[in-house]
Amino acid sequence: MRLWRTASSLATAVLFAVMIGVAACASARAADAINVQVDAAAIDLTDAVERQKTETDRIQVSTAPGADGIARRIEVRAREGGTNWVVFALANNGDEQVDRLLVAPHYRMVGSGIIWPDLGQSRTVTVTPSAGDRPEKQDSNIADIYRLTLDPGTVITFVVELRGDHLPQLYLWEPDAYKDKINSFTLYYGIVIGIAGLLALFLTILFVVKGSVMFPAAAALSWAVLAYIGIDFGFWGKVFDLSTNTERIWRAGGEAILAATLLVFLFAYLNLNRWHVRYVHITGGWLLFLTALVALAVYDPPFASGIARISLATVAVIGFALIVYLAAHHFDRAVLLIPTWLLLLLWVFAAGLAVTGIVTNDIVGAALMGGLVLIIMLIGFTVMQHAFAGGGGNAIVSDVERRALALAASGDMIWDWDVTADQVFTSQETEHLLGLKRGTLEGSATKWLEVLHPQDRDRFRSALDGLLEQRRGRLTQDFRLRTADGHYLWFTLKARPVVGSDGEIVRLVGTLTDVTEFKNASERLLHDAVHDNLTGLPNRELFLDRMNAALSFARGDSQLRPTVLVINIDRFKQVNDSVGIAVGDSILLTLARRMGRLLKPQDTLARIGGDTFSVLLLSERQQEKITGFAEAIRQALRTPIVFNDREILLTASIGISLLGDDSNERDEFLKDAELAMFHAKRMGGDRIEVFKAAMRARKSDRLTLETELRRALSRDEISMVYQPIIRLEDRSIAGFESLMRWHHPKMGRLPPNEFITIAEETGLIVELGLFALERTAKQLADWQRAMRSPEPIFCSVNVSSRQLLRTDLIQDVRAVLAKTAPARGTLKLEITESLMMENPEHAAQMLHRLSELGAGLSLDDFGTGHSSLAYLQRFPFDTIKIDQSFVRASSKGKRPVILRSIINLAHDLGMEVVAEGAETDADAQELFQLGCEYAQGYAFGDPMTAAEATSFLTAHHYEPAR
Repeated sequence: MRLWRTASSLATAVLFAVMIGVAACASARAADAINVQVDAAAIDLTDAVERQKTETDRIQVSTAPGADGIARRIEVRAREGGTNWVVFALANNGDEQVDRLLVAPHYRMVGSGIIWPDLGQSRTVTVTPSAGDRPEKQDSNIADIYRLTLDPGTVITFVVELRGDHLPQLYLWEPDAYKDKINSFTLYYGIVIGIAGLLALFLTILFVVKGSVMFPAAAALSWAVLAYIGIDFGFWGKVFDLSTNTERIWRAGGEAILAATLLVFLFAYLNLNRWHVRYVHITGGWLLFLTALVALAVYDPPFASGIARISLATVAVIGFALIVYLAAHHFDRAVLLIPTWLLLLLWVFAAGLAVTGIVTNDIVGAALMGGLVLIIMLIGFTVMQHAFAGGGGNAIVSDVERRALALAASGDMIWDWDVTADQVFTSQETEHLLGLKRGTLEGSATKWLEVLHPQDRDRFRSALDGLLEQRRGRLTQDFRLRTADGHYLWFTLKARPVVGSDGEIVRLVGTLTDVTEFKNASERLLHDAVHDNLTGLPNRELFLDRMNAALSFARGDSQLRPTVLVINIDRFKQVNDSVGIAVGDSILLTLARRMGRLLKPQDTLARIGGDTFSVLLLSERQQEKITGFAEAIRQALRTPIVFNDREILLTASIGISLLGDDSNERDEFLKDAELAMFHAKRMGGDRIEVFKAAMRARKSDRLTLETELRRALSRDEISMVYQPIIRLEDRSIAGFESLMRWHHPKMGRLPPNEFITIAEETGLIVELGLFALERTAKQLADWQRAMRSPEPIFCSVNVSSRQLLRTDLIQDVRAVLAKTAPARGTLKLEITESLMMENPEHAAQMLHRLSELGAGLSLDDFGTGHSSLAYLQRFPFDTIKIDQSFVRASSKGKRPVILRSIINLAHDLGMEVVAEGAETDADAQELFQLGCEYAQGYAFGDPMTAAEATSFLTAHHYEPAR
């Protein structure tokens, strides 16, 4: 009984000890032994091993049963404290001793992954057998290799301590077979690296020889591929003795560089900067991102490698879509790159299958590297095709070829007259332009006369005869040729003679240029220069020319009695404010047509101002009939105009100037009619007044007006009004132009053109200018302090010639700025273009000093004067104001073609642009599309008092400052 109790106690103790052991370390079941045959060159153990993970650094393993059928139990302790294990058993059932190599490669592309890929490391720490000596580790920088020896009839269980939780491959190799495999791959690696190196060297030499940017991009890509496959093949590890960790950094950096150089090559080869600037920005940003990946590879190689692999695939896919798009638009480079890029897409797809583990063949990694070199070779062939076909450098051409290419590029047509045979040859483009059959213009010179405009035939014939007679010179002739449908095109012929040995002209050779558009544009500009853009009527300049001609004829013909009528529409500004500028323009057109119906052929109707017309009447000589004609005009204008179910009733004030006997009156002919019209308006409008000398005396008493103007400042009769200047981008108020008004006690409110001339002649302009400068600066400073806005508003004030020529202007501006303290550059001095060119050297010095004081500078009425661009670059203007004659559209709705050029010129000179005369919202929209920053015109507000301007600012969301 005691013996039984003792045995039971012992069994309990053993059971308790076993439970303690189980609790202390994990155990593994007995592994199935793998029979190692002598003739087996390699055995894949990757899926045959047991993978174990323990909680501690120890593992208990049941060994595979030996020849005696007994399974033993062994315990292994980790050398480096690891918790990941691999267990397998090998059996030698033969009669011979077997030596094998256990191989665990550091890196395999197959199954490495896309995001946070496995970039390789030493896989094992040690291998512990269940019997016999510990396997000997072999020296290798590409794999963990252990030599195993199996005696005949033995079964040995091996426990492998892993460094991590990932073991991509475990093979059992026969030593000679493994050596043969390594040698064969080494030979393949050497061949691939050699081809890649030669290709990189060749493309680098090609880059030195050829200057196109595609060659350094291709060379950089080839060097990146060489570096990458050198890392993948372990070549650089052997050359530089890299550690495993360092090799991981090199591998991640190599993949990032490969993606970056592929992107650079795509951008450079397709020349994407020529297609859209957005491509430059996208490529630049992407390239900076990949460059950052190279730096990130030092700190986190797997993360950097994963991003680089995704980026490489993205470049390949997006690049192919871009290549197809450009090829569809007939871009030759894109067409040539399609086969190579298709192969690259196939390579990316195969690489994706490999790294995700779908394809697991041992040679797939090496095959992919070889395929990458093949792709680079095809890229090199494509680049070389451009190099040797003339697409990558400057082809050598002869002088004759250069002249021929220049002639073809100019678009000019050849014209050749064989004088001896009297045969004319011209390019087929000439006949194509005219719509004629080929050969129609070939033949004798007289045949050309048939298609020439009748008015050009004699001039053309005379030019040819004169050249033949003089036997020298050049022929430059403009003429018109008839098209097949009967209209004419303008051409310019430039030719020179070829003189024979006898001194006679044997040929006349030159070029024909189609100048129809230029001629039409010139005619339009000439027409617009002397005609009103809205109504198409003669403008003030053409009217004055015709009036002077009529007056000249009247000196020699007493029967000719010219009469001038000036017609002004009463209260037309209120009509514009009520119905809008566009409707107002339509009303003016209607009124112009009504008056035109009353005129006879010898009479002239002109528009000399916004709502002012003038008539040069030659068909009537008697004063009663002239007055009756004026009454007919007044009644025609009084006829209501129907608009949107409402009637608009207009009246007109008409002034008449009759030709008198005093010759001095001729110079004042139009002014007298205007004075009579002003008198009619003062009398209440809707009247006809004939000029009387008393009107002129009352108006032109310059001495009286000068005296009153001198007293106007002290009597506080001079005031400033402000016209808004709008920022076209968001239609906010950018600033104002300050304008002067004189509230005359008798004549009423006078605009500047009524008294500024007198002020300049008498010297009063200096006092008026200083007054305007002080008032404007003070008001501007008050607005800037009272209003809160993202950008301070500005205000411009005109500077006269007297002011600019005085050095005191510098002191005046300095004192005003110091006293009022507006924001720097917001008080803008407006100086006209013609004023500056009177003395450009002095003006440049004055303007630079004014700019240094903090005043803004605006060039007013740009385009109406005659300025030199060389001088213009020297003037420190920050703003250009384009005269309204360049802004307003013609009767056909087109703006002067020079407007865009003026805006581009201003921007090239670093200046902002203000367009005057913007009358409609459509004007503002078109000016903004042309690049104009600001606009000024009655569409955005009339000149207003300071109080009205303050309310105007508040109404346009300018918040009061707190």
